[in-house]
Amino acid sequence: MKVYGGIKLYAGTGSPELAQKVADYVHAPLGGRDIIQFPNENLFVKLHSSVRGQDVYVVQTTSTPVHRNLMELLILLQTLKLDSAGRITAVIPYLAYGRSDKKDQPRVPITARLIADMIEVAGADRYILLDPHAGQVQGFFSVPGDVLTGFYLISGHLKALQKQMKDPVVVTVDLGFAKKGRNIAADIDAPIAFIEKRRMANDAKAQALTVIGDVENRDVILVDDEIDTGGSISQAVNLVKEKGARDVYVICVHPIFSSNAVDRLATLPVRQFITTDTVPIPPEKQALLKERLMVLSVAPLIGEVILRAHEGRSVGEMFNE
Repeated sequence: MKVYGGIKLYAGTGSPELAQKVADYVHAPLGGRDIIQFPNENLFVKLHSSVRGQDVYVVQTTSTPVHRNLMELLILLQTLKLDSAGRITAVIPYLAYGRSDKKDQPRVPITARLIADMIEVAGADRYILLDPHAGQVQGFFSVPGDVLTGFYLISGHLKALQKQMKDPVVVTVDLGFAKKGRNIAADIDAPIAFIEKRRMANDAKAQALTVIGDVENRDVILVDDEIDTGGSISQAVNLVKEKGARDVYVICVHPIFSSNAVDRLATLPVRQFITTDTVPIPPEKQALLKERLMVLSVAPLIGEVILRAHEGRSVGEMFNE
């Protein structure tokens, strides 16, 4: 028995193609809304129809432009709340500020917690996230939610590729990703190795130090949750090649690809880059990687979770949990 009315799906301007794919999956059209930016950069949102008593889902990634996308999400949530929506779920394929998840030095904020608070205050009753950078981020929310992973999709693609690989080994780009790396390795029945790296300052730069494990004369599957500037991945690719790796496959869920990351990635000796559409990749960046880029859509995953949440069915059953 459904507690709320029908599914209403809305989206900001952050990831329109993904939002449309989700809408197609759940067989519900994207709700009409106006999002207007005034000359003073203030945003204005207006819904085209009432959502009173409805089960509403807002799809909005918070990648670049981060603050525009974040404010769109918050304003959309409050607009829906003030229009008396029955239940509001924030569907965030990529959550910004995920790296600011702890006080690891004096006089710094925990911005990820602030973002969670803002989303709740704006009106979200639930949330759906994909692969937050740190697992504890879900503990920053006081409302219930579903934390999903795009690595199920990627693992399926890797299994199909294994037939053409030689002695594949999963290599995590840093030790902090070891647990998820082990899960991927177990899923495709491959050994695992690790790259030890050290962050030297409060910026995006880190120095790769050494490989822990055997990669010589093996095909390497380099895994990370996101690729930002491409610095860590570049170091990792060069390091495993120095250690005798054969073909290298690079996988990540969130293709942030900021600054000149794609120019850097395009020069690497990588056979294939495998990622998802949690963050839209501009056509000009896709063109630089050409046929080496494989983008898997998370829309069926998000859409199925929306349907199950709406109908009060288990999400864990999707993953045999």
